[in-house]
Amino acid sequence: MVHAYIGLGSNLNNPIEQLDRAIDTLRQHEDLHHVRVSSIYGSKPVGPQDQPDYVNAVASFETSLAPLDLLDLLQSIEQAQRRVRERHWGPRTLDLDLLLYGQETLQLPRLVVPHAFMLERGFVIKPLHDLAPNLCLANGNKVHEQLQQLDTSDLVFIKEE
Repeated sequence: MVHAYIGLGSNLNNPIEQLDRAIDTLRQHEDLHHVRVSSIYGSKPVGPQDQPDYVNAVASFETSLAPLDLLDLLQSIEQAQRRVRERHWGPRTLDLDLLLYGQETLQLPRLVVPHAFMLERGFVIKPLHDLAPNLCLANGNKVHEQLQQLDTSDLVFIKEE
């Protein structure tokens, strides 16, 4: 079993409901165990600003799925919720990103782990902090140390999961 962390995000079609449905699906999946979810936060979009604000959370779980099988599962959940992605860094109904897969570092055509931009994104590190403040990241910082280096002033607490 490997401990994995994923980021969840949405800014279309009732974003909180999109995250709630994805979380329910994760909790019911037979290959994911001990699913925990951070609080949900609102944030300004990365990239084009002519779109609604996002809601974001992080989930953690134990899994026996291989990294690409886990990626396939996450993408199937996105598709089941009729993922819409109009443009790069544009609005979307649901985005599930594999952030961490144990301590593994992967550079595959379809998957990079740890997630390439997670260390610079407060909307990832703040919810990750809710779950694992002392987790050591690839840059050697603990999550709580990384959080202190980020501007999270645009994050808005929405609800506790």
